[in-house]
Amino acid sequence: MEKVEEKIYSTFSGVASAIGFSEVHGRIIAALLVSGKSTSLDDLTKKTGYSAASISLSIDLLELIGIVKRVKNPGDRKLYVKLEGDLLEGLRRALLMKINKNISATLDEFKKHKKQTKEKNTKKAIATLEKEMKRLERYIDSISRVKVPKGFV
Repeated sequence: MEKVEEKIYSTFSGVASAIGFSEVHGRIIAALLVSGKSTSLDDLTKKTGYSAASISLSIDLLELIGIVKRVKNPGDRKLYVKLEGDLLEGLRRALLMKINKNISATLDEFKKHKKQTKEKNTKKAIATLEKEMKRLERYIDSISRVKVPKGFV
C-alpha cells in the first residue's frame, strides 16, 4: 500500500505543480483523499514529509479556494483538516485565479512599457501583444463560466 500511496501523492503533487502551485498542495490533497477523513496537522506532516509551517501555510491557500476546511473535534485540542466541497471545482477556481493573476500582471507591464517607450515599433509591438492578451482574457472569462458537471467521472 505504501507504494500506491506514494504514487497517489506524486500524481497530485505533479498536478499542483502543473497548474502553478506548490507540490505540497497536491500532497495535502492526496493525503486527505487517501485517509478519507479529517486529518490532524501532525499526521499531514508525517504523511507528506513537509514541515508543520509548510503544511499550515499551504492549507491557508487550499482553504481560500475552497478545497479544504480546518476543523476542531470536540474534546480534542488538535487542529484537523478535511476536504471541503467539490475537488474539481476547487482546482478549477485555483487554475482560473492563477491565470487571471498572470494576465493582469502582464497587462500592467504592457501599460508601464507603453508609457516609458518612445519608439514607434516598440509601441506597435506592445499594442499587438496587449490585444492578444485581452483576447486571452476574454477567452478565459468565457471558460470560467463553464461549471464542472455534478457527478462528473
